[in-house]
Amino acid sequence: MSGDKKARNSADKLKGKAKETAGKVTGNERLEAEGKADQVEGDVKQAGEHVKDAFKH
Repeated sequence: MSGDKKARNSADKLKGKAKETAGKVTGNERLEAEGKADQVEGDVKQAGEHVKDAFKH
């Protein structure tokens, strides 16, 4: 996986964690759900990159 994509995927996960935390603190369920979704999206993208790397070797 390229460093750039790995950094973007990690940033998505971090952004999601921040949104989730902010949603919990403020009682905003929608923001909390968006945060969880962002984290899942980052995980899925990262998994896809790992699969691509596995086929390159």
